[in-house]
Amino acid sequence: MTPSIRPLIAGNWKMNGDGTMLAEAVAMAEALAVEPARARVALCPPATLIHRLADRLAGSVIEVGAQDLHPEPSGAYTGDIAAAMVYDAGARLVILGHSERRSLHREDDALIARKVEAALSAGLEPIICVGETLAEREAGQAEAVVLGQLNGSLPPSLAGRSFALAYEPVWAIGTGLTPTQDEIAAIHAAIRLGLVQRLGEGAGAAPILYGGSVKPGNARDILTLPHVSGALVGGASLKAADFLPIIRAAG
Repeated sequence: MTPSIRPLIAGNWKMNGDGTMLAEAVAMAEALAVEPARARVALCPPATLIHRLADRLAGSVIEVGAQDLHPEPSGAYTGDIAAAMVYDAGARLVILGHSERRSLHREDDALIARKVEAALSAGLEPIICVGETLAEREAGQAEAVVLGQLNGSLPPSLAGRSFALAYEPVWAIGTGLTPTQDEIAAIHAAIRLGLVQRLGEGAGAAPILYGGSVKPGNARDILTLPHVSGALVGGASLKAADFLPIIRAAG
């Protein structure tokens, strides 16, 4: 972990949760009020819960984020949500370019860059995801793929703005598999250099999160690696008993 960068631990609830999940989030906030953590903490619930979660967590240290948004500010886009709507609902961060959006919804780098622009215009802090498939890693293309996504998904207007980049090897998401510590450290170092080359020296302060089967049992080992400054957590963010140890592992 880079000592000068405050870590960010973000929970991605994906398509899970209803109103009963608010109690888990409140339990997390209460625990962090008693024993504050060094890390910033965010929860990104389904869109149906953003407003209620923001209301319940108001005044706490936990920030609320969204999982996606539409690049246009308004229009005939049935079922979609504009960036300003996400902000109005109470979110202050948004996950963009998650591998599940890239694969299942065929989102390419150009679309993700447009979404980043929309997020910035609405005052949202984007968490931009990049990552390779198992076939790409086995072909020795992991770094090239990740840096290609970085350059294609991060618009120049991001320079000087607050954002995070999340490295999530696609083959490690929800599988229980993780890259070796050396592999994680190598990709994160390449991403750090790529960020500076793309956006200037200021991008050296952007948190780089690791995502992909992060659990209480492996969080500390991952979060102490060089250039790893946080985690994007899936299933383990749904329950306070699992998420809090990961937050604590960040120092």
